[in-house]
Amino acid sequence: MRLGILTGGGDCPGLNAAIRAAVRHGDAERGSTFVGFRDGWRGVLEDRAEELTDDDVRGILPRGGTILGTSGAQPHRLPGGPERVREAIAEHRLDGFLVIGGEGTIGAALHLDDVPIVGVPKTIDNDVRGTDASIGFHTAAQIATDLVDRLYSTAESHNRVMVCEVMGRHAGWIGYTAGVAAGADVILLPEHPFDIELVCRRIREVHAVRRPFSIVVVSEGAVPLDGTMVVPDYPVDENGFPRLGGIGALVADEIGRQTRYETRVTVLGHVQRGGSPSSFDRVLATRLARAAVDGAAAGLWGSLVGLHGQDIGTTPITEVAAGSRTVPEELWKIPEVLCS
Repeated sequence: MRLGILTGGGDCPGLNAAIRAAVRHGDAERGSTFVGFRDGWRGVLEDRAEELTDDDVRGILPRGGTILGTSGAQPHRLPGGPERVREAIAEHRLDGFLVIGGEGTIGAALHLDDVPIVGVPKTIDNDVRGTDASIGFHTAAQIATDLVDRLYSTAESHNRVMVCEVMGRHAGWIGYTAGVAAGADVILLPEHPFDIELVCRRIREVHAVRRPFSIVVVSEGAVPLDGTMVVPDYPVDENGFPRLGGIGALVADEIGRQTRYETRVTVLGHVQRGGSPSSFDRVLATRLARAAVDGAAAGLWGSLVGLHGQDIGTTPITEVAAGSRTVPEELWKIPEVLCS
């Protein structure tokens, strides 16, 4: 087979591990050749492509980012985009595409229903349906946990409230995982709007009963209950999605105003996306990419390979695109932590 391969959406640790596994497995065991497209779907539309060999992927397993580059471009949002994808298949004599991406990149396949695609889930938000874990999430969650751990020492030294903003647009998996793992006192998630008065009450209780400092973890997509706080409109990106960021500072200001405790905010930002992938993400990326190559060989087009328990399985992309995989209520309702 001759397959196109691309990485789309935000970068994350483990993308190179997936590219490497697909090329090596396809070449050694499936007799497949790969055409790598630069910068996600944009490279398909602009015909920026090159054949990938074993030499091209040697040594990239531990590297962060993606050797192919990435973008948020989606063919159906651009004039003539779907037609250009079909032309690329003919020009490069492709049997189909392996698409490594998140909700937007994989979801674009629904608008390319006659284009053979097998999806591989990657996103630090861990919000892709059809898999128990997405490439990059484990590493990002560990980075966030380590950094929240480091806030404890300065919070304790100065008797401060430390507010830490982490990534998470619609799903609060990073905030939940880092908050619980690091023992945060308050965790604010996109799944459940928060009441800032309850947050402040919780912090007062912590300072009065347990210790004179506290840790608050806030997902960037967290929102207050209507009428409780004023949140400005966010600017939008090329696909019309809000560019989130800043809720941590708003929460910190309100906590300081209501409690009179000294409050500081830390925004982790893109550090969560960078660096070498964890061992879990390297193995997951390898398994998923190999399964995607096998799926293409078996003609399982229009499907997403994913982790189901300890096994790798497939899910129709139509089901994957039905919505985000969010933190379920039974997880965020845990003892001794105010999760909202």
